[in-house]
Amino acid sequence: MSGWVRKRFWNNAAVEPIEGGFTVTLDGRSLKTPAKSALILPTAALAEIIATEWRAQAEMIDPESMPATRAANSAIDKMRGQKAEVTEIITAYGDSDLVCYRAESPEELADREAAVWDPLIDWCAHRYTVRPIIRTGVIHGPQPKLLLINLEADVTRLSSFELTAFHDLVAMSGSLIIALALLDKFAPPEALWDASRVDEDYQIEQWGADEEAEKLAAGRKAAFLQAARFYFACQG
Repeated sequence: MSGWVRKRFWNNAAVEPIEGGFTVTLDGRSLKTPAKSALILPTAALAEIIATEWRAQAEMIDPESMPATRAANSAIDKMRGQKAEVTEIITAYGDSDLVCYRAESPEELADREAAVWDPLIDWCAHRYTVRPIIRTGVIHGPQPKLLLINLEADVTRLSSFELTAFHDLVAMSGSLIIALALLDKFAPPEALWDASRVDEDYQIEQWGADEEAEKLAAGRKAAFLQAARFYFACQG
């Protein structure tokens, strides 16, 4: 894709195997990224998702309806040159992870956090050999250094495409542990999104919903689920 154009100019979008992976063609012409790089995708599954986005466009193109296309462009044009920096930013979440900080009160909220988040702590302790420290309140306390090293090792292994999706999983949920649990298929994406919303959902139950906050949350949920779909499509 050579840059966004507003009017549809093609009839058919297809997936084609090429050297290094797969691409999407529009009437036989391979897409390029905005930076003019070849759109080479790691799996046919991911290429098919992107082709489907292009097939779904009406007379006027809507880039907002093409999240997989945008993510793939970002993986190629941006992430490949910023992997180390993005990895550092993402793994910093592990030292102050959402699921490690619990409410002191009310008891009902604390119990709800424990019911949802303790299984994630157990999973993390089993997978990474070090148990995260749980704290009450909001005052920061460091996690064990070995735990952070082990968490970072898994993030470092991600490809540029996978890391692009993973960045959104962490940023939308606010939790490195939740995002890593999703990669490990600890629970379905919808359930893990709900796990990230324990505090917010409790507050809504107590005080009612705010229309603007609901709209923002819906957008974040959509981005989280789209990132999960993109990540697993990278697996084939």
